[in-house]
Parts: sequence; C-alpha cells; structure tokens
Amino acid sequence: MIKNYFTIPYRGMLKNKSQTLINIAGLALGLTCSLLIMIWVQNELSTDKWHDNDSRLFTVYEKQYAVNKIDGSYGTPGLLANEIKLAIPEIEYATSADYDKWHTFQLNDKILTLHGGYAGADYFKMFGNKLLQGNAQSALSSLSGIAISHKMANQFFGSPQAAMDKSLRFDNKNNLVVKAVFEDLPNNTSKKFEYLITSDAEYEEHAWLKEWDSQGLETDLLLRKDADSGIVQQKISHILDKFNKDHQSLKTELGVQQYSAGYLHGSFSNGEPDGGRIEYVRTFILIALFILLIACINFMNLTTARSVKRAKEIGVRKVLGATRGVLIKQFISESMLITAIAVVVSLALVAALLPYFNQITQKQLDLPFDSLLFWIKLFAITIITGFIAGSYPALFLSSFEPVKVLGGISKLGAGATMFRKSLVVFQFVLSIILIIGTIVIARQINFIQAKNLGYDRSNLIYVPLTGDLKDKYTLFENEAINKPGIQSVTHTSEAPTDIENAETDVQWTGKNPNEKIQFTIMGAGYDFVNTMKLSLLQGRDHSRDFQTDSFGFLINEAAKKILAYQQPLGQPLTIWGTKGKIIGVLKDFHYASLHDPIKPLIIRFGEFDGMGSALIRTRAGMTKEALSSLEAVSKKLNPNFPFNYTFADDEYKSLYQNEQMIGRLSTAFSFLAIFISCLGLLGQVMFTSEQRRKEIGIRKILGASISSLFNLLSKEFLLLVFISLLIASPISYFVLQKWLESFAYHTTIPWWIFGLAAIIALIITFLTISSQALKAALLNPVKSLKN
Repeated sequence: MIKNYFTIPYRGMLKNKSQTLINIAGLALGLTCSLLIMIWVQNELSTDKWHDNDSRLFTVYEKQYAVNKIDGSYGTPGLLANEIKLAIPEIEYATSADYDKWHTFQLNDKILTLHGGYAGADYFKMFGNKLLQGNAQSALSSLSGIAISHKMANQFFGSPQAAMDKSLRFDNKNNLVVKAVFEDLPNNTSKKFEYLITSDAEYEEHAWLKEWDSQGLETDLLLRKDADSGIVQQKISHILDKFNKDHQSLKTELGVQQYSAGYLHGSFSNGEPDGGRIEYVRTFILIALFILLIACINFMNLTTARSVKRAKEIGVRKVLGATRGVLIKQFISESMLITAIAVVVSLALVAALLPYFNQITQKQLDLPFDSLLFWIKLFAITIITGFIAGSYPALFLSSFEPVKVLGGISKLGAGATMFRKSLVVFQFVLSIILIIGTIVIARQINFIQAKNLGYDRSNLIYVPLTGDLKDKYTLFENEAINKPGIQSVTHTSEAPTDIENAETDVQWTGKNPNEKIQFTIMGAGYDFVNTMKLSLLQGRDHSRDFQTDSFGFLINEAAKKILAYQQPLGQPLTIWGTKGKIIGVLKDFHYASLHDPIKPLIIRFGEFDGMGSALIRTRAGMTKEALSSLEAVSKKLNPNFPFNYTFADDEYKSLYQNEQMIGRLSTAFSFLAIFISCLGLLGQVMFTSEQRRKEIGIRKILGASISSLFNLLSKEFLLLVFISLLIASPISYFVLQKWLESFAYHTTIPWWIFGLAAIIALIITFLTISSQALKAALLNPVKSLKN
C-alpha cells in the first residue's frame, strides 16, 4: 500500500515531464532562496549568543534628556564598571570595554597593524572565551600585559604555547607581555578583536576617560545566577546622579540590555534600544516566505489546471472503492515526492551560490551539514512546503464525483477557475512588491551616493597618525605638501564622515543655565576648510597668521541657531572650561549617516593634538602619485609602522553597508521571484493552449487570424498581471515610505516607479507567454482537430 503512494506519483511524473520539470524548478528555486535566507537569519539570530553566560550578560546604556529630545547610546563613563560592581550586589562582575582600536605590534622584523581593544580585569571571567594559555584571573590584570588570539599567536610566535610570557613591541613605545592566548572568536561575533589590553592602560593614555561626564566606553556586566535583571534596572537607573552634581540640568539615566540583544536591537528611539538589524532580519524572513509561497502557488495552479486530465483516473479509483481520505494521501505523497527532489536540487544550488552570497552579506556562512538542528529545520521545511503545495490540489481533486467525470463532464468549475486565477494574482502581487521595493532601495542608495554632503569627498584620503607620526605631524605636513599629487594637507581628530563626540559642557553669553544642550565637537588643523572644500558663510578658517586662533572656534548653521548670536563672529564660546571666540560660520555639512539630521557642530583648533588622522586632498587624476609620495614620507618619518590610508569615499560608503546589502539581495530575490512566477505562468499557458487546441483549430478554419488567436490566449494572463499591479502598488508604497522615513534625508517615491514596475512585469509576462501562444496559434488546424 505504502509503495503505491510513491510508485503512482513516479509514473505520473514521467508521463507529464514538462509539468514535473516546471514544478521541481519552481520549488527548487524557492527553496534555494529560503535556505540561503534561513542560514543568514540563523547566523544573525545566533550572533553573540555563544557566550556561556549569555542569559546573565548585560550591556549598560545611557538615556540622556537634552533640550527637546531624548538621546540614547552605549557610551558610558570609564569608571562606571567598578562603581556599579560595588554598589549593586546583584552584579557579579563588570568591565569597561573599547573593542574598536587599531594598534601596531612588532617582533623583530615582523610588523603588523591589527584590530583589537581594551577591557577590564573581569572580562574573561564574564564572557567565557576559551583560553588556550593563561587564566582568566591574570589575563588582564597587568598594565604591561596583553591577551592575544590564537591567530595572532601563530602570526608572531608560531603557536600559543610559544607566545606565553613573550614580549611584543606596542606602537613602538613600550613592550607588552603575553599573559593569555584565547581561541579565535567565532564568525557569529559582532565585536571582533585579535587582542585585549587592560582598560587601565587606556585610562593612563586618556585621562578624560576617568571623568564621570565622559561617554567614551562600553560597560558590560554579569549578573549573579539568582539576580533579577528588573531589580538591577531599578538600582542602576539613577546611579550617576551623585556624580553629575555639576550637571543637574542634564538628566541622565542608565538602563541595561541583554548583551546578545545589542547586535540586532542596536538603534535608539527616545533613549531606549528600539530596532536595528532586526528590521532587516524580519524583512528577509518575509521575502523567504514570499518566494516559497510563490513556488507553492505554482505547484497548486499547475496541478489543479491539469485536473481535467486526471478526472477519469480519479473517477475510476473511486468506483473501485478508493475513499477521499486515501486519495488525499495519494496526492499529498505526490507533492512530498516532488518537494523532496526539489530539496535535493536546492541543496546543490545553495552550495554553489554560497560563495557569492557570502560576498554580498560579508559573512562566512556554510551549509551546516553537521548540525542536527539544520536537518530538523530542513525536514520541517520539506514537510510544510510539500503539504502547502499539495493541500489544495489534494482536496480539490479528491472531491470529483465519479458519475460526472466518467460521464464526460470534466471541465473545471467556475469556482476552481476563479481560485486558480486568484492564486496567479496573489503570486504576481508578491513579485511586483519585490520589484518596486528593489527600484526604491536602489533609488535611495543612489540618492545617498549622489547627495551633496556640503564637502567634496572625492580625492580625499585619511592617513592615521600612528607611531612617530603623532609627534612628527608638522614635519609630515611640511614634507607631504610639496610632493607630487598632493594639493593640501590638514589634521582632524576624527574622520569627517562619522563624528560622534557629543558634549554638553558648552557655555555662551545669554545661555539659560538650566539647559544642557549637546554639541558635536571635533578638532581640526590649519587649512581644514580648504581641504574639505567646505562653504564658509561668515568669517574664516584657522590661520597661522593669527596666534589667537588656538582659542578660535568654527560653528555650523545648526550650532548658530542654538547659540542665537545675531552676529556670531567674535562672540565668546567656552568648551571644557577653555574660553575662546567664534571665528567662522560654516554651511551645514553631513558629518554622519543620512539616517540622522545634521546636529550642532563646533570645530576647535586641533593642529597639535597628537592623535587622529592627517586629511589629504590629492590632485585630480594623480591619486597613484600622491599615494606613492605619502608612503615615502611616512616610511621616512615613521619607519617602524606600516603605511595605512583610507579613501573618504570608502569610509562614507561603509556607513551604508546594510542598505547596500539589502539592495543587492533584493535585486537578486526579486529576479528569482518573478522568474518563478513566470515558470508557473508558462505552465498555465501550455495547459490552456492544450485545453483550447480544438477551439483554436476551428477558429482558424473559420478564418481567424494569427494575431487574433494570439490575443485570445494572452489577454487573460496580461489582465491578471494588470490587476496584480493595482493591488501591489498601494501596499508597496506604504511599506517603502515607512522604510524611507528611517532616513532623515531620503528620496521620494514618484509615480513613474509604479509605471516602470508595470512595464517590467508586463514585458516579462508577454515574453513568457508569447512563445506558447504563438506556437498554439500557428499549429496546423488539421492536427488540432485530430482526436
């Protein structure tokens, strides 16, 4: 009996090869998209959850109530970790952390610049990284110590064992001794590093991190096993109040968020974590469901459309005693068999496409064949897909009445025909939504790239001031400016594409003492305005001709509105207790992501900061010569450090990696969705042509032209696509408008986008059905009328 459930479907598949191939191809492509997205989603959802103490690990965030707004961030005072560990008994361990640093290490002739960070002595006790050498107690307990990764140990010493207690030259200024070697971090880690140095060393270098009004570090904590996070939230909320007595008007509260939740829920709204990458995860889960549903609809449509051919078979089987339940099982088993074959094909396609998928998503994903959970999910997808695809055909076909079908009444009823057409419409609605979404996302990305930022980011290069360049910046500037390809050189404390240094300690004449307003502060050297090609509305840039400019400030238009000086030039301004005057007003320029509005900016004099980057503008068409010149000067002045540089254009693009990934994946998945829909449409046309074969033959004999027959066969499908457009357009407009609103500056959705989507959908539909329609219209009527 069970054997029949597979033997009969197998024979049916061989008998209807074209339908079988279309069904398998459609389901295989749908499953391929779904599996790729499933692997990516699983990686996203598992990010940072590999820590042994995941449920007890939390990150502290600040909620600041400024004038007319509430800001939230993960930046906290460096001293907070020790304070809360002492003040709140529910906290077992706490650490400050700074995971985004680049430093240079040297051993003999080998020099490498690597990515790492700083963390407190409790770090390895909290996070449970596997230590290959050393122990969690002493790994970060010494100012002269360092913990390095397995990879870094191999790079410098050949093995973790050989690395222990050996010295590395750090930034060519002091030696650090390897106190621990940890296993390389897994791929599903959001904050990756090759080394960790004790936070005390960072405090020694930057004393301002010890101030309670600073926001320079992340604070992570581990709760005791019996602790309640809600109680910790209550206790930690106002813990900064006693340290911010000088800033009573700036209300600051603390909150806690589970550490692993920060990766997906890292955006803030009204000071609280709200949204982030989780929005993209949800979007692609929907896309996966859409595409798989489109493939299932193909199967339903083709199976029900061909029900006429199987009507007599069903009638005979019912007469011979087959119950409806038996027939339903039979048709579901057919669906399961085709789905199982499609799954095998899709696994091969996923394996072939994963390298390209990894390039787009910038991940290192693979097929987890060794994971039992993967096989369970794959089995579940197979069963669910097979059941959904086969459910309606099974119910529909098993309902045929033997008397009618054996008596020659075998046409589909009006209800079945309408349902089949509704499925086609639904299928194309989903496809068209994806097409319109792809166009709008591409338009927004182009808007971002073409947006006038208020400065010229072309031919602009950042050179980090590492090693000796910190102290030799003036010499570097003087030598570089005279080299081939170099137009101008200046100094900046932060990359102008992503300035985040917020400060409320700003004073001016007429300021309300009860208001604490946040300004963005950056340091810049001479010739900054010219190098950036900014627009000066009033005043001038910092100049060597004015000695008092070391206490001069540039402000943007947003800051001018807040300061409310009618004539800002020469007016007093005090930052961090340093008094100075405004020397220039800049036209607003974008120094952060277009997700955010332009905030008030103050540019202080920072020519001699000894940190940050050199900002170099190269002459057009001479980038190669300029880089060669800069490398020569860097090697001369900073021989113990490799020459590193970044293009401002690349830095700007990196702010929108998520949007670029979404755009590329949406394009690919939209194409596949419409292709799968067209496969189903092709099967529908093939069946309709065959069903109306005799009708077409009679019409030709009676004088019908080829064009009229072509119109007869194609207009029904074109009408369905047109109806789909009418339904999809308002839905896609509402969804995409919401997405665009996440950008402070965004493009619009003009009417022609829907017209373009309509043209694309109709052209693809026309090309899909035209070959079969023409074939049927050109068929010899004698052959058509043969029995």
